[in-house]
Amino acid sequence: MAARTRALAAVKDTPHTVLEYTPSQDHFGEHAAAELGIDPSATLKTLVIARSDAPREMALCCVPVSGHLALKAAAKALGWKHAEMADPAKAQRATGYVVGGISPLGTLTELPTLLDASIKDLSAVTVSAGQRGLSVEIAPEDLARLTGAQFADISSA
Repeated sequence: MAARTRALAAVKDTPHTVLEYTPSQDHFGEHAAAELGIDPSATLKTLVIARSDAPREMALCCVPVSGHLALKAAAKALGWKHAEMADPAKAQRATGYVVGGISPLGTLTELPTLLDASIKDLSAVTVSAGQRGLSVEIAPEDLARLTGAQFADISSA
């Protein structure tokens, strides 16, 4: 049977758990954590950022839904001078996923990926599985390996 999303296809050979919940129209990460009854500090939102001086250059940042992305820290970790949130339409085209369902796994375009350092020692984290209402629980080190991500201090409370 084929995987429902490219994100699930990406984790098929890696230990993971698929989690389903009723999707919402906003506050996607917070909603997912509440619906699934899981810790918001172990539930990640995937944000697409763009380099301010070269907006076609984008990256993915995964931070706990309990925090906020620190754009300056993300830019520094990527070796950029400045970063801004990517235009949602451009983010959707680059990843192949709709806003609220953007996953760091199985994106259409391979993008540099940062995972917040606060999750590195957790046994598992939850990320979008490529559509609203669908998440995947996976070990942080497996997520980093599958996405080519690096851990960096990129969130603020």
